[in-house]
Amino acid sequence: MDNTILKKIKALPPLDDTIMNIQRICLDKNSSLTDLVKVVEKDPMLTANILKSSNSPLYGFSREIKNISHAISLFGMATIRGFALSSSIKQNIKINLQPYGVTNAQFLDVSTMQSAFMFKWYSHINREMLDILQPASFMMEVGKIIIANELVEQKKDEEFKTAIQNISTPKELSAIECEIIGFSNEEITAKVFEQWNMEIELVESIQFSNYPNNAPEHIVEFAQALNVVKNTINIFGQFSENNVSNTINIVSKYNLDQDLYLKTVEQFNQ
Repeated sequence: MDNTILKKIKALPPLDDTIMNIQRICLDKNSSLTDLVKVVEKDPMLTANILKSSNSPLYGFSREIKNISHAISLFGMATIRGFALSSSIKQNIKINLQPYGVTNAQFLDVSTMQSAFMFKWYSHINREMLDILQPASFMMEVGKIIIANELVEQKKDEEFKTAIQNISTPKELSAIECEIIGFSNEEITAKVFEQWNMEIELVESIQFSNYPNNAPEHIVEFAQALNVVKNTINIFGQFSENNVSNTINIVSKYNLDQDLYLKTVEQFNQ
């Protein structure tokens, strides 16, 4: 990978103490929900961001979530970790997705929808896998932020916008990212997570999310789940007829439950 890009990744601000403590608690099997509540509640801004995210209509809860303890009991540690990491990105990294033809708000909405879909879908498949899949689905588009900045700096943003006009899948987009800038969103996101010392399972799940069958055996299922979500919801469309139709074939190829997938899609189209 280009040394200039690596230097920029290394120059990213470190995760703050609150996020590091959340990471530590979520990875410690002996920790409790109470431990996580205590850490989050010490950060008023993070608390507000998590409660705002928790009450998004995407999750469809009938009653308002008014405190962190309630949020954690509903979502579990992994989702709260994803909310916290997402909040940290918004605060610490300059976001300008103009080369991708989307606003910052649209980009963040896609990440939120990807995570909400993963939560609803995999809660019925294997809840334990959400320990990796939740933070991964929240954060798997982070590399686009760095790519977009690089495209602007190299004055390749207009070339890039033209190149992606006639594509519609994440795999096609990654190919153009590599062609024009030299690396893909998945490669960059994996490097960012390595820089932040996240667990290797999370790093590799994102790294192989376009080509799950190339992943190490213990990563394949995680990468497949991310692949399904990113094909269902991405910057080209969210739950569009074309996206869902194409993704059904992927779901079938991975021997996942098509009815459960479609039922989850329907929850977002109501």
